[in-house]
Amino acid sequence: MPDEIIRNLSVHGLRYSYRTLPQPSPRTEPVIVLGGALQGMYGWPQMDEHLGPQAQVVTADLPGMGGADPLPPGTGDDILYAAVAGIIDDLAVPRVNLFGFSYGTSIAFGCARQNPGRIARLVLGGVPAHISDAQRTQWGRAVDRLGAGDMQGLATLTAEALMCLDPDRTVHRRELARRYVRRSFLHALTHSPHAAQSLRRALGHRPDFSGGLSGVPALVFAGEHDTVTSPERQRAFAATIEGSRFLTIGDSDHWVVLERPDDVADLVARFFTDRPLETAPALGALALPRPRASAAGAALPRAGG
Repeated sequence: MPDEIIRNLSVHGLRYSYRTLPQPSPRTEPVIVLGGALQGMYGWPQMDEHLGPQAQVVTADLPGMGGADPLPPGTGDDILYAAVAGIIDDLAVPRVNLFGFSYGTSIAFGCARQNPGRIARLVLGGVPAHISDAQRTQWGRAVDRLGAGDMQGLATLTAEALMCLDPDRTVHRRELARRYVRRSFLHALTHSPHAAQSLRRALGHRPDFSGGLSGVPALVFAGEHDTVTSPERQRAFAATIEGSRFLTIGDSDHWVVLERPDDVADLVARFFTDRPLETAPALGALALPRPRASAAGAALPRAGG
């Protein structure tokens, strides 16, 4: 694996950075990975492993994330779109592949809508296309723990609010994922000077997934037990992207990238290199009849099909 390169950039006076693993013989355009609010540039080792041999992998601390400058209060998403565009400019390539997960899906989708000609392919996972008022109230109660200085309670409540805890639904490595998410939140909140602000923004964020998209090959996927936004609503969102594909991944919830990390990374690598998806290990859990599985996951139809 080539040595990583860190590049420092700025947008509207805010400093941010990205990390890249050069690939001298790529099979596809560079892949920019955009994750959750507290997922920085070092949170995607599975993408390095599966995509690194085939593409230049790029992860980032955008403004408001990781070691980047915090976002000023009231800042819209346009500054994050501009930050991603700055990475593409700095890479000096005509087009890139974009992978967005959870909070990062709204950034990736917005970038693709603003600059479709610069996006070769788009993958979105765990899209928070619909957040109810009850969810926002629940998340607000978790964030209120900040005022009491209860970081442990905040980390626990936030982790559990983003997971499926129904014992009747099978979630692969659920307890391991819950401990990891809780520990990651707690570490970020105690070591990053603006993590709390970033978490407040993410949980109160009202992303715009309207307007549709055309001209960009796209794949949308969801854990079959995602409780942040149901797979059915994510499928409806996928249907607004012309020619997109939608699938569900079995035995997983919103944190599918933690519960089945290698399977998801393999799926993303297949899509970005134009290889068949039907035999991807990520779909193996849906091969047999399942009472709760989405038919979309097994057949891989076009979104809305």
